[in-house]
Amino acid sequence: MTTLLPHHDGSGLYVSDQAPALGDVVTVRLRVPAGYGPLDAVRTRSNPDHEPEWTDATRVGEADGWEWWEAPVTVRNPRHGYRFVLVHADGTVEWLNQSGLHRGETLDAEDFALVANEAPPAWLHESVMYQVFPDRFARSAQADEHPTPEWAIPAAWDDPVDPVMPGRSQQFYGGDIPGIIEHLDHLVSLGVNILYLTPVFPAASNHRYDAASFDRIDPLLGGDEAYIRLIEEAHSRGIRVIGDLTSNHSGDRHEWFQQAYGHPGAETESYYYFTDAGNTEYESWLGTRTLPKFNWASPELREAFVSGEDSIVAKWLKPPYNADGWRIDVANMTGRLGDVDLNAEVRQLLRETMLRINPDTILLGESTNDAASDLQGDGWHGAMTYPSFTRPLWGWLSTPTGAPYLTAEGEERTEPWFFGQPIGGIPRYTAADFVDAVTRFTAGIPWRVRLGNMQPLDTHDTGRFATNAAPGTVPVALGLSMTLPGLPVVFAGDEFGLTGADGEASRTPMPWGSETEPETAENLALYRTLIGLRRQHAVLGTGGLRWLHVDDETVVFVRESVEECVLVLATRGGADVALAPGALSGADRADALVGDATLVPASDGATALAASGPAFAAWSLPGVTAPRG
Repeated sequence: MTTLLPHHDGSGLYVSDQAPALGDVVTVRLRVPAGYGPLDAVRTRSNPDHEPEWTDATRVGEADGWEWWEAPVTVRNPRHGYRFVLVHADGTVEWLNQSGLHRGETLDAEDFALVANEAPPAWLHESVMYQVFPDRFARSAQADEHPTPEWAIPAAWDDPVDPVMPGRSQQFYGGDIPGIIEHLDHLVSLGVNILYLTPVFPAASNHRYDAASFDRIDPLLGGDEAYIRLIEEAHSRGIRVIGDLTSNHSGDRHEWFQQAYGHPGAETESYYYFTDAGNTEYESWLGTRTLPKFNWASPELREAFVSGEDSIVAKWLKPPYNADGWRIDVANMTGRLGDVDLNAEVRQLLRETMLRINPDTILLGESTNDAASDLQGDGWHGAMTYPSFTRPLWGWLSTPTGAPYLTAEGEERTEPWFFGQPIGGIPRYTAADFVDAVTRFTAGIPWRVRLGNMQPLDTHDTGRFATNAAPGTVPVALGLSMTLPGLPVVFAGDEFGLTGADGEASRTPMPWGSETEPETAENLALYRTLIGLRRQHAVLGTGGLRWLHVDDETVVFVRESVEECVLVLATRGGADVALAPGALSGADRADALVGDATLVPASDGATALAASGPAFAAWSLPGVTAPRG
């Protein structure tokens, strides 16, 4: 039976102000199991200006088997960290931070954190995102009016994806924006309400991350007018639209680069890192010559790209376009090269411009590994990042052996692809390993920022989860994406059950017309149900998180607020769980929401949960009763 431990997180149940200003006093609250201790004192320890500051907590009451304590914390820095210290009567001292309860002192980096910068718009936490790769989503009749570009290798919609260069980047299916508009009602039927488009600017590839301009929409996609209409049509359906912008590099055909390449002294010379006198050698993204790297030390680049009234960032957020935000590609490398690190300046400049143009927009950065140092609330509202959810999820719920794949060079790999890591395939994790990874990679990120982190099963840069998923685990994986703290993301095609061994093979054209086939219809119903679960229960967007039970096969957690709680069980191999008395209040009033599992409350306050695996289940419970001082 799980042991009850003191708990705090950054949600509204425990923090009185989610958007404080510098100098504000915020009340932070701690719940402690009744009889835990006895405690001589509970205090907070902050570290403003890197000098410790302490406040005393007051016991304010008891409810449902928990003692509640409150303490004041004055917000003295834009990211103000704090932790709790519990002093026991027997001399034992415990420290509680975002990584858990500890007997020894803990790292400042893993403190709970209040963020005094402007909060993201509330709609971010009410959303489920749908990612579209335009070339592969839908091709309208208008696409036939455009000649095939000289760089492209034409493909019919039902042709297999070519994962080997040059087809990898040049195979061209001709999906366009009018095709997306024609299928917006599909998004409505799923229940998603953010549409994230990978790049739509002119380029010489199917992915368009090698932009030839940021000033216009690719005519092959329908041009500016189609983009305007898409956003208008999406907004009329309650769907917001965000774009994808490469702040680390442009394409080598970009007008800025062409103006400076081979032309020393050109107006745009300072935008890039030219390394020879003739401006023919230059720094690029990971040595890829077609992707010259931006030099963010250039005031002129900053003006043209971000800070100017007619900058690229500003233009597409203004009428007549009215996009709702940006996902920034390669955000982790932006402004960084050797001994140069301007990343914080760039992300803050992006945020400042967006606040000035339209404060109701969101800013997400791609940072696919440990992103904590960049996610402190000063720029990105969240990140596309994989180690805090996606990778450990694959490790837990995938088969030990997976699909082989071809590299870009045509080399066949027999071990399954795993996010480009040369580790011999997909690692084998338990449910406990999954929880450890989620905790470890979110411990250094303020709660408010964690809620904005994208939480996909897969994306356009990865294989599709279903390719290697253990039998019956797709509902478990999708359910966790929808119920853990973060922004759920559906990559277009997952709802059809598409597979793909790596980030290229996953970019399969959408199989429109297959919706009524039994397997597809079942998958679509699953996605609609679990997206609906997320959208219908606000606590899943902003509520607190307590892990109630973790073993090798099963996790049980609850998302909590004063209005409602949602209890979640996810298991691969089957569950037979006994929750201790006091772990969960209101179990006798639980309302089953989804899944095939049993919940049996006992007279002593314990709760029994059971399911045959794999299984995902959720129940609605009454909100938390929390005394206040």
